[in-house]
Amino acid sequence: MIDETISAQASLPKPNVVKRLYHWVLHWAETPYGLIALVCIAFAESSFFPIPPDVLLIALCMGAPKRSFKFALWCALGSISGGVMGYYIGYLAEPFGRWIIFDLLHYGAAWDKVAQLYGQNAFLSIVTAAFTPIPYKVFTIAAGVFHDKVDLLTLVSASAIGRTGRFMLVAGCIYYFGPPIKRLLDKYLEIFTLIFMVLLIGGFVLIKHFL
Repeated sequence: MIDETISAQASLPKPNVVKRLYHWVLHWAETPYGLIALVCIAFAESSFFPIPPDVLLIALCMGAPKRSFKFALWCALGSISGGVMGYYIGYLAEPFGRWIIFDLLHYGAAWDKVAQLYGQNAFLSIVTAAFTPIPYKVFTIAAGVFHDKVDLLTLVSASAIGRTGRFMLVAGCIYYFGPPIKRLLDKYLEIFTLIFMVLLIGGFVLIKHFL
């Protein structure tokens, strides 16, 4: 019976690398090192790690709702700091940065578009990438490569708005609405962030034209 079970398990398809990383990230919520892991994952995700920190942030907030905003703040700080590292990867080690984007993560198709966006409005482009599911890491590394268009202050200030807003949104939903919102966030996080991004961009447009 045991041999049959082992054989059956062996015949099942193994989860892909991304799924394994997803579960690895999630398991930290069940350990005493959840907050430290959150900061480290948020830091790494800003330049090379494929799993967004929202996964762990949601789990930690669900486990301790009263600490949701603390988790979100630390997540934002880790992510913004990681963005600075991404900037210097692009600035000081461009071939390595291009390898991360093109070969490791396969985001090469977005590279030329990001360069174009940086020529139009670097600040708003970074805020958008930081707040939405758009791959933020492409923007941080590209900012370093195209440092003639994007200085470090622009990256940090735009990232602070976008990343803090994104993670505080997640934390606030769980803090005020609890378990029901978790199911919605798991399923519709991208839609929620896009809606809030439209509102955010609308605010910038109003400020630009009327103030």
